[in-house]
Amino acid sequence: MIDYIDLSSLPIFLLILIRVAAFFMTVPLFSYRTIPTQFKIGFVFFLTFIMFYSVDIGSVNLEGLYISLMIKEAIVGLMIGLIAYLIISALQIAGGFVDFQMGFAIANVIDPQTGAQSPLTGQYFYMIALLFLLAVNGHHLLIDGVFYSYQVVPLDAFIPFYEGNIAQFVIGVFNKMFLIAFQMAIPIVGCLFLVDVALGIIARTVPQLNVFVVGLPIKIFISFVVILFFLGLYMTLVKTLFTTLFETMRSMMHLFGGG
Repeated sequence: MIDYIDLSSLPIFLLILIRVAAFFMTVPLFSYRTIPTQFKIGFVFFLTFIMFYSVDIGSVNLEGLYISLMIKEAIVGLMIGLIAYLIISALQIAGGFVDFQMGFAIANVIDPQTGAQSPLTGQYFYMIALLFLLAVNGHHLLIDGVFYSYQVVPLDAFIPFYEGNIAQFVIGVFNKMFLIAFQMAIPIVGCLFLVDVALGIIARTVPQLNVFVVGLPIKIFISFVVILFFLGLYMTLVKTLFTTLFETMRSMMHLFGGG
């Protein structure tokens, strides 16, 4: 069996492995620490093995550029996964806006997926969005994204950093992330603003009533009622969020490919 192993293809296999491994280090859902490390390593090797026989590697030139190509592959994988993570972070930001108005901003919890502090409402939005992503097979589209990247950014191509388009694109992604977060939070934040106005009027007309004691449970109750009524709108926004996520990943790949 050893006579049939083609060791000349090992460098190309390692290049594919680097991009896939870097992608799974940052992409949402697959990069979470709740997924066992043994599963991640095995899945990355299995996916690399499939892509090795699926990607066109017939004209790859590795002479004198192998170290540079390894660095490029790591950057491509990390950046594509990071852009996807930035877009889906809009859920956490929206939850932070809502928690600040509800009075839950001081009660952050540790997100078991990322190990970082997360707002309570943001964690609720985040879990629903991940379940929706799994229900519509969005994780298959994430895997398809790293496979599609080889059609746009070949193994022997280099990233045109000198043009400055990538930095402008990342800034645009940040703007888009905050805009989506604001759209998700505005129904609840707007209702809580009206509650604050009503409590202010009550405090002026009925000075005997302690608004600070009554206001917090009222705002929490109204927030839960508004979340219940706006859950259908929230699912529509989540659908738009994932559409934006996949479009952003595709646009980033085209920028890496010089398009």
